[in-house]
Amino acid sequence: MDPESAVTTCYRHPAVECHVRCTRCERHICPDCMREASVGHHCPECVKEGARSVRQARTIVGGRVSTTPVVTYALIGLNLLAYLAELAYPRIVDRFEMVGARLVGPDGGHYVYQGGHFGGFDAEGVVAGEWERMLTSAFLHLEPTEGTFGILHIVMNMIALWQLGRVVEPMLGRVRHAVLYLLSALGGSVLELLLADPGQPSVGASGAIFGLGAAYYVLARRVGADMASVNRFMAFLLLWLLLSAGLTSWQGHLGGLLAGGVVALAYAYAPRDGRRAAVQVGACAGLLVLLAVTAAVKVSEMSGGGIPQ
Repeated sequence: MDPESAVTTCYRHPAVECHVRCTRCERHICPDCMREASVGHHCPECVKEGARSVRQARTIVGGRVSTTPVVTYALIGLNLLAYLAELAYPRIVDRFEMVGARLVGPDGGHYVYQGGHFGGFDAEGVVAGEWERMLTSAFLHLEPTEGTFGILHIVMNMIALWQLGRVVEPMLGRVRHAVLYLLSALGGSVLELLLADPGQPSVGASGAIFGLGAAYYVLARRVGADMASVNRFMAFLLLWLLLSAGLTSWQGHLGGLLAGGVVALAYAYAPRDGRRAAVQVGACAGLLVLLAVTAAVKVSEMSGGGIPQ
């Protein structure tokens, strides 16, 4: 036999002589292409194929496992960036804070909304079609010298978000965590629209954080955790809801708590089979529709029957 005909080369690197075969596909592979396996070595393609066939680990609610709370970091970053922006341009707060309805006069001052437009006065807020306020307000906070809390407003909220997010996000997965946070923020704004003074502005991530608190409680019960410390946390959360009622928007806190609890229940107790994702998506979509319809009806009532576009 011709010696040259017996030379074998790597299937990926024809110029490299080799004598080792992939134990799955039996193609020759060079040292650069060898991937150690339980028996022998595999080629890169067989390693990829094997990885696709391995069942991915999932969280208790079916999300992708992630040890790094990326969404929590991103939310904290967005809140801090928004805070820096409002310090540099204070008008951002007036434009994006949660306001149900108020009038802006020729002098730039704010006046009580009474269901119509008057000479030189313009309506603003959700009643004027500024629906984005219901979410943007959750990323704004009091300026350093404003209100009762000042800079402590964002400091306390970010500490709470950091503590809860690091626990809740790994249990939910990134996408479910982000959806719960945003629906909780929206739930807080909707309850403010329903029950609070429509001309009273509000800002803060507290509604969304209360939603995370509700999720923490629901998930702890779902996994059978020791509830002693969890119950103490919830007692503190509810006590703060009561004590802060005269200083902050209790409607936003309660709305976030209820919305977060509903979403967490749907996540945690959806059937653990092929229907789980559909049930979870359906529950979140249903809550979103309910919140949207409720807000639209309230706005229609405030504007005298016409829903602004």
